[in-house]
Parts: sequence; structure tokens; C-alpha cells
Amino acid sequence: MLTDTAAPKHGLAAGDAGRPENADWTISQGWEHYTPADHATWKTLYERQTKLLPGRACDEFVQGMRDLPIGADEIPDFRHLSEVLMPRTGWQVVAVPGLVPDDVFFDHLANRRFPAGNFIRKPHELDYLEEPDVFHDVFGHVPMLMNPAIADFIQAYGQGGLRAQKLGNLSQLARVYWYTVEFGLLQQGDGLRLYGSGIASSYTESQFCLDSPSPNRIRFDLERVMRTNYRIDDFQETYFVIRDLDELLEFTRIDFAPLYESATRAPELQPGDVLPTDQVFSRGDGSYHHARKQGTAT
Repeated sequence: MLTDTAAPKHGLAAGDAGRPENADWTISQGWEHYTPADHATWKTLYERQTKLLPGRACDEFVQGMRDLPIGADEIPDFRHLSEVLMPRTGWQVVAVPGLVPDDVFFDHLANRRFPAGNFIRKPHELDYLEEPDVFHDVFGHVPMLMNPAIADFIQAYGQGGLRAQKLGNLSQLARVYWYTVEFGLLQQGDGLRLYGSGIASSYTESQFCLDSPSPNRIRFDLERVMRTNYRIDDFQETYFVIRDLDELLEFTRIDFAPLYESATRAPELQPGDVLPTDQVFSRGDGSYHHARKQGTAT
């Protein structure tokens, strides 16, 4: 994975230059301003992911893709996506310039508005991008918003995020989002499947998470996840597996305050840790990350 240090920054990452006029950070998607090269990049990303994901993505993701106006030939128009989402789950997609402040992000989610970056990566950034772009946000996230369980869970996450900020427990809650909405796996009748957007939108990680012998695949436990750090610079060392999407709804009925207190008192866990109490689907050999440290990974 290589990063282009000269790549332009967007939204919050761009500092004052990335702050839009609107207090909620929303902007026009500017769909008419996408260039043929932008649409071609979307097409490349879309076609290789849709070829790869059958048998890897969960049924709910596949169904969401079928039901939404998302295709290969052009970057989707957020207005058209919202026209389908709203009557199904009450969600809409709103354009933002990139990353937004935490309180803005939570407020959007709490009100069933999904903030999606309106820019798209450059052709040399197909496999890795530091900031989430329109492909990550739309291809990765929006199909799952067609599912009522995910739709309710992400709204509850937004509401919980506003509370966690006041309690000083945002880091613990962020780990829940990371290991579910972004990088979660679930059990399906025919095997483990991905549902996390960070995996679904990544050509390399959608293979690594299910095929590689390197990462751990561990049964999701809420307090354990709250204690577990994650990687933002590479593939995950551990993926947590939920029973099904309805399990996420069970979390919305839990009082997180005691869990925050317990997780804060307990030692933090590193991304590759495996505990004696973990229910392990497959224990990774750590070969990928070990090779990265030795400078031999490809």
C-alpha cells in the first residue's frame, strides 16, 4: 500500500481551506462537474469490485446493490440514491467535501443523513486512499443502508456518538463503528461474509479478510471490541464476526455507560491480540504483518 504525500486533502483534513460555508458541512455534490476521467475511475473500481464480491459480500449487501440506482457507467447522483433510500429506510445521502468534525458526523447519522465525500480518487490511488471518497462512501456504505437493521444501528450510533462525546468515551465507541460498519464480518449459512464498507470497497482487503491465513477472525464481543485498537494504515490484524445484522440492533438497546466504565478500567488490547476467553473462528498466523515489519510483504 502506497500513499501519495502530494495528494490534495479534502474536508477536515484540508484545514480551514476545506471548511464549507454551511455549518453542517454539506455542499452540492456537483454531479455535473465530474469529468469523463472521474466516471472512468468509478467504472474501473465498480467493475472489479462487483466481479469480486459474489460469495464474499453478505446477502444484504448484494440485495442493496440490486435495489439502488448504482451502476458502472457513472458516479451515482446522490439525489437519485436518496429517492430510493427515503421510502425504504428513511435515509438520504448528503454531499460533504471529505471528512467532517465528529459532532457534525454524529448529528447527520442521528438524523438519518449519510455524509458522503463528493470527490473521487485518482487512477493511481485505486488500491489505497487515506481519505474516504465517493466510491468508499457510496459503494461501500449505501447498499447496507437499504437494510432496516443497519439503518437503525447507524442512526443509533450517531445518537450514541453525541452522548459519548459528553462522557469522554469517544475512542471506545469509535472502535465499535470500526469493527462493525467499516470492517465487520458476519456469519451466513454458507460461511463468513463481509458487510463492512471499508472491506466492501477495497479490492485487496475484500480478499485478505476472508482468504488470508494472517488475520484473526473472532466472535464479536462488545466490551472486548471497545478495548481493542485498530489499524488505519494497513489491513486489519483481527476481524470480529457478528451472528447476523439483527445482533447490531441488540446493541442499540444496551446502556453503554457501564461498558465504557469497565472498558476504561481494563487494559487496552492491541489489534492482533487473542484472549483465552475469545471465541475464535480462525486464529491468524500473523504472516502478512510480520512480513510488513520485515519489509518483505508484497
